[in-house]
Amino acid sequence: MNFLEKILAEKAIEVENMPLEEVKQVKTRPSFYETVKKSPEKVHLLGEIKRASPSKGNINTEIDILAQAKKYQTAGVSGISVLTDEVFFKGSIEDLKSVSEVVDVPLLCKDFIIDQKQLIRAKNAGASMILLIVAALTKEKLTELYRAARALDLEVLVETHDGEELAIAQALGATIIGVNNRSLKTFDVSIATSETLAPEPSEILYISESGFKTADDVARVAKAYDAVLVGETLMRAEKAKEVAQALQVSRV
Repeated sequence: MNFLEKILAEKAIEVENMPLEEVKQVKTRPSFYETVKKSPEKVHLLGEIKRASPSKGNINTEIDILAQAKKYQTAGVSGISVLTDEVFFKGSIEDLKSVSEVVDVPLLCKDFIIDQKQLIRAKNAGASMILLIVAALTKEKLTELYRAARALDLEVLVETHDGEELAIAQALGATIIGVNNRSLKTFDVSIATSETLAPEPSEILYISESGFKTADDVARVAKAYDAVLVGETLMRAEKAKEVAQALQVSRV
């Protein structure tokens, strides 16, 4: 089994045992789409809270995630992504709830979502945006979950890894599309993936995800992508605020 198959097998067990929550009233957050599109002069940053990963093992399990989230917000990030998968990424839905209480920016629940129960749980925990991975879902399930998320007033980041998946996301009508530079089968990373799939400018908001360590890395995708998602580099940084600021390069 590759990484994605292992994760999805575990996720199916988790979801089976997950209660169906009632939708609660939660704090309203700015639209990530609108935040990014109204300021096209720079590459926007989606800073991630990521304790560990299947490929890298522990990244920073002892970090004060609330202090980290505040550093991201102070650095001017346009949104914060919080890993909520427990088994492979050592995150939790409680991480998302805690972060939601200390920052005001858009919040992405980063998980392998396969069921509507996860959408409601994410919203109740404070998320304003959720992730749907094309490689993890049938076209029918992707469409079902996308519509259900939008009905809950959640923004949706639709993640792709190749040209075929990118076409599926575009056909879905997704307004926020990610190109992940990390293979979910091998977890190898190459920014060249985003360069190869570089989209033409449009009303769609495109995010390049994974593999960014320096401003020069971000500059490689600056013309074609509105934003980048960065986790490991920020989680390992001694001065996360300064690094986050440096990664928001000019597009002019």
